[in-house]
Amino acid sequence: MSDPIVLIPARLAATRLPNKPLAEIAGEPMIVQVWRRAVEAGIGPVAVATDAPEIAEAVARAGGQAVMTRTDHASGSDRIFEAVEKLDPDGRHDVIVNVQGDLPTIDPAAIAASIVPLSDPAVDIATLVAVIVREEEKTNPNVVKMVGSPLSAGHFRALYFTRATAPYGEGPLYHHIGLYAYRRKALQRFVGLKPSPLETREKLEQLRALEAGMRIDAVLVEDVPLGVDTPHDLERAREIIAARTIGTRRTS
Repeated sequence: MSDPIVLIPARLAATRLPNKPLAEIAGEPMIVQVWRRAVEAGIGPVAVATDAPEIAEAVARAGGQAVMTRTDHASGSDRIFEAVEKLDPDGRHDVIVNVQGDLPTIDPAAIAASIVPLSDPAVDIATLVAVIVREEEKTNPNVVKMVGSPLSAGHFRALYFTRATAPYGEGPLYHHIGLYAYRRKALQRFVGLKPSPLETREKLEQLRALEAGMRIDAVLVEDVPLGVDTPHDLERAREIIAARTIGTRRTS
């Protein structure tokens, strides 16, 4: 692990919240808020990978970098692979961190934590989890669970991801956070794989990697960042960032 790059895939085609990346939060488009959190992580250069000129222009106005990608990508992983090949054709960046473009409240420290497991050369992909504390989330299929074997405090080897309530029995359940740090060779291999049977059944892309024998490790973080998918989520994100801004002003 020598030279990470952070890439944020973003597109305008959202059904529940049209033009989602450009939605205003604290005076800036949401995609710019996500870009700022990634820059604050301080682990490497940050770029937005998009197929929409409007998104690229918004990022550029804020002083950020955007790279245009094809419109026909099936997933964010495919989009960031095209982007890193364009940005870094010589392969200098050996770790690619994929931060979803709808996580404006994510803690920059969580982004930085995602690359830690890659210090072990046996790990192909790293990701994040948080303890599920609300009872209703334990049985909610929209809350993806990580089933993993503890390696050390706050560090797991992921064995499975599921929408079911798992594992069975006493003990904590872990909410998977869809942020990934890939070794570049692992990302290249991953996007070249066909969708796998369990991926198709559970509708979870990360199962493709596990079914192909790739190793995914997970780092425990304090809380789950708010993913913005609906107008209600957007209002919550605005409130959270407004409260943080006020808190920063009071302590400065």
